[in-house]
Amino acid sequence: MRKLSYGMNVTLDGYIAAPGDDIGWSGPPSEELFQWWLETERANTLSLYGRKLWETMSSYWPAGDEQPDATAAETEFARIWRDTPKVVFSSTLSTVSWNSRLVTGDAVAEIARLKAEDGGPMSIGGATLAGAAMRAGLIDEYVLAVYPVLVGGGTPFFTALDSRADLDLVETRTFPGGVVLTRYETRR
Repeated sequence: MRKLSYGMNVTLDGYIAAPGDDIGWSGPPSEELFQWWLETERANTLSLYGRKLWETMSSYWPAGDEQPDATAAETEFARIWRDTPKVVFSSTLSTVSWNSRLVTGDAVAEIARLKAEDGGPMSIGGATLAGAAMRAGLIDEYVLAVYPVLVGGGTPFFTALDSRADLDLVETRTFPGGVVLTRYETRR
């Protein structure tokens, strides 16, 4: 069975985006935090995206290594992003590209099917998609890079659950700028 991780940059009050889908509060990450996310992406064998996060990622990373000020880590992240197989879940998109396939049907059933396969770790991104996977008990690991900012509303990292999910803390690390990374595994 494959492991499914959900990780994002998060405000201290629990949002991945402020009202209006504003993610400017996260600014460019420190080199150390970006390197941590790069290593996480390198270990990932399949990425699952909701429509909004897919549109954000696919608007930049296919050519992220061609930016004049791209760092070595950004160049590597762009290559890994392009090479990693991706599944995009959307009822409104008609096509996807960049080593991706589109799923328009039951997201929870497809995620459960993918988890049941042999293979390496998978990541899931996008609050709506991850929320459905959370409610279905499909997420094995939560990773939060918590920024010291309060935005008061927006898109929450966590969704309302039908039942409690117990977690075990497996990592805590502080990065420049007061960003605290925490990683939890779901207790089974």
